[in-house]
Parts: sequence; C-alpha cells; structure tokens
Amino acid sequence: MGKLKLFKLINNDLLADIFGLRRSIRRGNMSQFAKLVCLGNPLLDYQATVTLEYLEKYSLKSNDAILVDASSGDQKMKIFEELLEYPDVKFVAGGAAQNTARGAAYVLGPGKVSYFGSVGRDVYADKLLEENTKAGILSLYQVQEDIATGKCAALITGHDRSLVTDLGAANHFKPEHLDAHWEHVENAELFYVGGFHLTVSPEAIIKLGKHAQETGKPFVLNLSAPMIPQFFKDALERVLPYTTHVISNESEAAAYCESFGLECANDDLVSIANHIVGDSPRRTVIFTHGLEPTVCVSASGHEFFPVQPLSSTNIVDTNGAGDAFAGGFMAALTEGKDLKTAIAMGQWLAALSIQEVGPSYPATVFQFEA
Repeated sequence: MGKLKLFKLINNDLLADIFGLRRSIRRGNMSQFAKLVCLGNPLLDYQATVTLEYLEKYSLKSNDAILVDASSGDQKMKIFEELLEYPDVKFVAGGAAQNTARGAAYVLGPGKVSYFGSVGRDVYADKLLEENTKAGILSLYQVQEDIATGKCAALITGHDRSLVTDLGAANHFKPEHLDAHWEHVENAELFYVGGFHLTVSPEAIIKLGKHAQETGKPFVLNLSAPMIPQFFKDALERVLPYTTHVISNESEAAAYCESFGLECANDDLVSIANHIVGDSPRRTVIFTHGLEPTVCVSASGHEFFPVQPLSSTNIVDTNGAGDAFAGGFMAALTEGKDLKTAIAMGQWLAALSIQEVGPSYPATVFQFEA
C-alpha cells in the first residue's frame, strides 16, 4: 500500500480502529475542582526510531525541538507521513505539559489535576482525552471545529530525540476559555505552564500568572525547549515576573544564556539561574542536567542534588524524561512537600518514565519513598 493511501486511511477510519475510539469530545467524568491546573499544547506523538542521516535530510538536530506549519508548504510536514511506514512507529498521547499533568496525576491520584489546552474534534483528541481520563485528569479542552488536533514527530536516535511539531488546534487556544472555566482557576492551589505555550498565548499565561501572584499561589514555568528563549524571548520576559519556579534543562539554560547576552559561560548553570531569579525573593530555578546533579538556585543561594544512576539496560526511552521530572516535582508541591523532596520526587518519576515507551508511566502505580 502506498504512503499516501495509508496516510489517508490513518487519518480516517483506521486510526479510530487502532485507538478503539468513535466518540465526540467530552470533558470526562470528574466534576470536582483540582488542586493543580496545567496549561499547554495537547498533541498526539508519532514516535519512531530514525537514523542520523534521516535527521540530516531535514536539517534537524538531536535533542532539539522545532515548529512546522501545515499551511506553509514546509517539506518537514512529510515526516508525519513517512513515519507511518516505520515498523516501530507508535502513537502516544503527548504534549509536554500534558505529559507533566499525567505524571503528577500518577502520583496524586484521580481528581487532583486539571488540564487546559486546545484540540480538534477528531479521533486524535479522543485518544488524548482517553489517556487523561485513565490518568484521573479533568480535561478542560477548548475544541476547534475545523482545525485538526496538533501532532508531534518524536524522532529517536539512541537515547536522544528530535521533536518536530505541527501545533494544529493547539495554536488556537484563547484566554477566554480560561474565563469560561474560571472557577477551576479560583479553586486551584497552584499552576504549571509548559514553555511551548509561550508560542501560542502569552496572554493566557499572564492571566493565570496574575491570579497566582494576587493570591500567593505557586506558578511554575518550564522553558521546555531551546527555541523558547531563542525565538520567543519577548514572551518569556513578559511571563517570568509572575513565576515562583522555573524548570529547565542544560540545553535550554545555554539557549537562555545566549539569547539574553549573559557574560558567563553557557554551561555555568548557577550564574544563568541567578539571572533568571533576578531580584525576586520568591523565585526558584531548577536546572536538570541528565545524570549530573540537579541545580537549584534561589535568592538564598544554590544547592546541588545528585541523581541516582539507572542501569543503561533498564533505559527504554528518554523521550519525556524532563516532563516526568516536572510531573513529580509538581506532585510534591501539590502535597506541600519541601523543595528537596520535590526534586527527589521529580528525579524518581523521571527514572520510572524512561523505563517506558515514550512520555508514559508504569501501569503499576509505585509509591515514592523519600
């Protein structure tokens, strides 16, 4: 069967059969207000193992993330069609902040996490909704009637991944959707925003941030990818004043250093974090660094938290490890844990996630032990 024909089948009935879903969008069974509210870009991940030559074909880098636009004629849109012919291609419910929401719900249990994002009315969104509902998340989706749910190609090379994202409906989230569900915001105790949403609606992030600032609630931002400080610096500068915590990895920290013209080396994580903390007495910056110690910086100083090594034979897939760290971290904050415990829980959940395929968590619910 040719590529195009298979692609059309996947987009119509076959994908519905794969997912076992033939229903319209709904909000799920949970009606209570959640303690943790997450905001991000819901996406369906296409994940497959590729060669370095394949990345070079499209001028892609490992451990990087880029956006593509279906309406622009970008040749990289072919990737989504081509991956369908890969023998190991998998469809995984994704979107960085949504991965984090599921991670937090894995720890907290049902009814403690709600998630805002924009999707289409299609089987892709049905799959995302199904995964959120199974995880115990209340999905507060804004539904686009004529725009398809966004998708992300996760191109795996060894333990690295390169992300190519077509935001689709996710790119059309409006702050007014928060207004329509403001009771969920008012009843929440803390907020988490994926940095990718800075490309969509800084206004929505600021709306949440102002509420958090006025009410003294924690407001956590993840930089998410090097492209955020590189190409969305203005939006990042607008949002940072509302943050109480900023999470990043070393690549995103280096991009921040270069974008903001810092005089320190781009691997001087403490100095970069100090710049993000600025003169805020409340802001804490957490930099993950693979197997290197996690760096934590606040107005009171800095501290390093060693990572417990995991045997390489147990590592299945590192895609989504950073999202899992954030999920464990947010779960700990939701439970009122101290910063040391939150970082330890983040490292623990990341270790569980990389033993699964894609940004996923074990079917068995394990309990964190300090």
